[in-house]
Amino acid sequence: MDWTLLTFDWNRARALLAVAEAGSYSAAATALGTTQPTIGRQIAALEDELHVTLIERVGRGIELTPSGLALVEHVRTMADAARQLSLVASGRSESLEGTVTVTASDSICVYLLAPLFAEVRRRHPGLVLDVVASSRTTDLRQREADIAIRNFRPEDEELVATRLPEEHGGFYATPEYLDRIGRPSAADDLSHVDFIGFNRDPSFVEAMSGFGLTLRAEQVVLASENHVFQWEMACRGLGVAVMMDRIGDADPRVERAFTDLAPIPVPMWLTTHRAVRTSRRVRAVFDLLSAFFRGELDLDDAGPTG
Repeated sequence: MDWTLLTFDWNRARALLAVAEAGSYSAAATALGTTQPTIGRQIAALEDELHVTLIERVGRGIELTPSGLALVEHVRTMADAARQLSLVASGRSESLEGTVTVTASDSICVYLLAPLFAEVRRRHPGLVLDVVASSRTTDLRQREADIAIRNFRPEDEELVATRLPEEHGGFYATPEYLDRIGRPSAADDLSHVDFIGFNRDPSFVEAMSGFGLTLRAEQVVLASENHVFQWEMACRGLGVAVMMDRIGDADPRVERAFTDLAPIPVPMWLTTHRAVRTSRRVRAVFDLLSAFFRGELDLDDAGPTG
């Protein structure tokens, strides 16, 4: 191989790909953690190096030229290869130092995993934990996280998933609120009951119907994608919310509503990328998470304190 021919500047190519995917110089700068003038200089330098125009201004926006579009496809392939290289390198790491990124829903992170994260730090002080507390499905292939706790089994062959013991959920409200609405059963008229949910569109009402409750969208008096917010509003007596039994039963501010309903099944999967699964630091956190959900760790301060 003639190594003298490999003078391509990856930072310039990465700037082009970021602009193509983000749609503007400013958005690309934000994605790459740099400044808009820097992106502009990198694109201009790449154009000078290749002797082609890659991006043109159209009105108040920008547009890739045919040469730019062709080059972006090659750069995207390079980016995928770089990500794969990073995954493989992480998977071969024998160090118990460094960063491990864990993602789970906000309620699981706040109410269940906080004491476990403290235990991880106690056992492995060289580890740094990045926690993505969100119900959004993170992309493990893009290294948005190393380990994910999910309610479904991933179909991607590059991901490895371990089935955890099934959790259960139920409906909760404060005793004062349940007294005020007459403590109805699921079979009663629930038109006077307020609910706190993740949205007001038909999907929430349909989900409640699948759990055995009949209600209207207008009964969702508060809606938020943030499950911690939903729970805090329920604990302040504003209505009924859904929560995992392990969290709801441990919170002294609330009690179960609609006790005649069957528990709501909550499947749990611990997921990681096949390439990073062998990393010693990722494996250490993965194993502690698995032991925690299987009841093999004794954490005295687990659960919400109210």
